[in-house]
Amino acid sequence: MSNDPFSDILRLTDPSSVVSGAFSAGGAWALRFPPPERIKFSAVARGACWLRVDGLKKAVRLDEGDVVLLPGRDGFVLGSDLTTPPQDYRRVLGRNGGALTKIGDGSACVVLSGMVSLHASSGALLTDVLPALIHVRAASPQAAPLRWIVEQILHERTSTLPGASIASAQLAQLMFVQVLRAHLASSGTLPSGWLRAISDERLTPSLRLMHGDPAHAWRLGELAKASAMSRTSFAVHFKSVSGVAPLAYLIEWRMRLAQRALREGDASIFQLAQSLGYASESAFSNAFKRVTGTAPRNYRNAARRLPSAANGTVNLEVGPGNGRRRAALASGRRRPMKGRAALA
Repeated sequence: MSNDPFSDILRLTDPSSVVSGAFSAGGAWALRFPPPERIKFSAVARGACWLRVDGLKKAVRLDEGDVVLLPGRDGFVLGSDLTTPPQDYRRVLGRNGGALTKIGDGSACVVLSGMVSLHASSGALLTDVLPALIHVRAASPQAAPLRWIVEQILHERTSTLPGASIASAQLAQLMFVQVLRAHLASSGTLPSGWLRAISDERLTPSLRLMHGDPAHAWRLGELAKASAMSRTSFAVHFKSVSGVAPLAYLIEWRMRLAQRALREGDASIFQLAQSLGYASESAFSNAFKRVTGTAPRNYRNAARRLPSAANGTVNLEVGPGNGRRRAALASGRRRPMKGRAALA
């Protein structure tokens, strides 16, 4: 593993981004989007428009250069104003391929949109800690890289260059990471959980140790020393920020890695136990079952019997520090997503 906890967790959720649409609009217009059930981002490349997210009291004006990200739980409306009756976006935009769809005279606003798909078994690790709306304003310090990315995507979408679709997808991936960075830098105090923990400068050294070598038998004193804190102060601060104790975080991170290895790899349970710092297969199995509620072998068998995310929603997740098992398949429907602490 690396010593970059944010990258580690993003790799675990396996994000795949794509630019899914682009349109130019003029006159009075409004489009209704249902809950996308995937992370959705939109960027205003030209002009301005309004965004109203279901469940939020206030609509938001999006100016040129603004980028928003929605975690996929709620429907929303984009429009020139909030009085125009919205039309179903599918009827207006359809499948526009690489070109810009024109609404009205197309003179007032250009909007780029994209989707981010996450791994069906670990995506909630990210979506559950995101707010209903992340709004990166063009005037903010974090917006400069996004402005360049938006211009490049617009260029790729309107060009006939070879590899335009691949280039757009790579740029969309970069945009996704940059929006999350902006959120970490500008959101103030986040709720307790891993997202707040990785943005806490005092905890960064200890988290890098745990992520860099999760198999090591880290002691509380070692982690506290890395963060230049006493054992007591470190333990109290870590739990208040992350929602769990330091060594509980380490165990849950190991179990996240174990789940991925059981789903995707062919290593034996004994080999996996050794790679994560457990002296025996039984010690690892007991820890895995205590955290997830099921034995490693049963988890592997269940994960491989279930269909892929393309055929439904698979949810085989580490519990939120309470040892409860969550293993479910919901064909065509998603479970309601709720906030969780730490690595859950």
